[in-house]
Amino acid sequence: MASAKILIVDDETIMRESLSGWLERDGHAVQTARSGEEALARCRENRFDILLVDIKMEGMSGLDVLRRIKESDADVAVVMITAYGSIATAIEAMKNGAVDYMLKPFDPNELGVLIEKIVQHQQQARENLYLKEQFKDRTRFENMIGQSEAMQSVFDLICDVAPTDSTVLLSGETGTGKGLAAKAIHSHSRRCRGPYVVVNCGAIPEHLMETELFGHMKGAFTDAKETKKGRLELAHGGTLFLDEIGEIGMRMQIDLLRVLEDRVFYRVGGTQPIEADFRVVAASNRSLEQAIRDGRFREDLYYRLNVVAFAMPPLRQRKQDIPLLAEHFLHRYVQETHRSIERISREALDEMMLYDWPGNVRELENAIERAVVVGKARQILPADLPIVCRPPITPPHAATLEDVEKTHIRKILDEHQWNIARSARVMGIDRSTLYNKIKRYALQKTA
Repeated sequence: MASAKILIVDDETIMRESLSGWLERDGHAVQTARSGEEALARCRENRFDILLVDIKMEGMSGLDVLRRIKESDADVAVVMITAYGSIATAIEAMKNGAVDYMLKPFDPNELGVLIEKIVQHQQQARENLYLKEQFKDRTRFENMIGQSEAMQSVFDLICDVAPTDSTVLLSGETGTGKGLAAKAIHSHSRRCRGPYVVVNCGAIPEHLMETELFGHMKGAFTDAKETKKGRLELAHGGTLFLDEIGEIGMRMQIDLLRVLEDRVFYRVGGTQPIEADFRVVAASNRSLEQAIRDGRFREDLYYRLNVVAFAMPPLRQRKQDIPLLAEHFLHRYVQETHRSIERISREALDEMMLYDWPGNVRELENAIERAVVVGKARQILPADLPIVCRPPITPPHAATLEDVEKTHIRKILDEHQWNIARSARVMGIDRSTLYNKIKRYALQKTA
């Protein structure tokens, strides 16, 4: 256990000596104060991680000490010491910022457990703060790219959850980067030096899933010619990523639930229990809630997986990230193919911004790869993009006010060769408004 700097505040000598003796044996650096005034003086001279403060003292009370300390150091953990008859006061102290309280007389083991819990929580909070500061205002987190508010929120969530061992459930459409998020969680966890084992639940036939996950003993079935470790065993000490968890069958869901509850499993044909020492991150591109309603997914397994959950945003909801992503993929595929393409033309980028990208980032990557391969100029042009990127034309309808606006917008765009910035200035609107109107009216650049 990591050591902490602890201040004991109590006007009883025997209490100060007993507490300091127990805590020093656990490796903590301990100081004592016999009054609230002395405690405040010591806190001005030193920074402590934890304060143990008696509620009832001569002069300044423990509640007063708590309030004064929290004014100067909101992060310090304060534990109140109280007798049985003062529990109500202790609860009041917790409302004012104390993390817990302990009743006299103390059990040294209970005190040790409480201090260890506080130290671990403080370490986790410091790690979270470090990660957030490290990646603050950055557009890249591991292999994920994004400057949009939606992606910055994802980065923050990963920073919050990564240092813990909590099970994580990722949701989102295909191609949104759930696998990248899972890898980032592992990379910033305490298990980062352990294995990262991926199970694509949708790619493994149901009759093979049991041996893939649990392994088997030699002779367990006809083709079991040797003992084989399963993915659960291979993930020992690391992270198990269950991709497309909604694809596994009901029988395997029961087996997986048992592992998550008991933290042990058996190889097929084996009798020796194996410890399930791994962190689980699961992902699904379809609604597990709907699968529960349809009777295709167990509700109890869902709640075991849904400890910390967040959704990866689709690309159409973070279009400001498209230029960053496109530029990233351009550099990658130019290097891989040794082509001499230098940039993406303004017109090609405008078309990409108009498209909704149902295949998300993966579809955008494929589009850029294709454009690099087929492009003949030193820049990517609209003609180099897959035809699917072009917005469809809707059939004409009866003349309305919207028809007039649509015709006017098309006329201005054609006059300025579909230069979005210039057309927006002529119409007196910003680029994003023009993009929305082009999308709304399904306008398309004519050849």
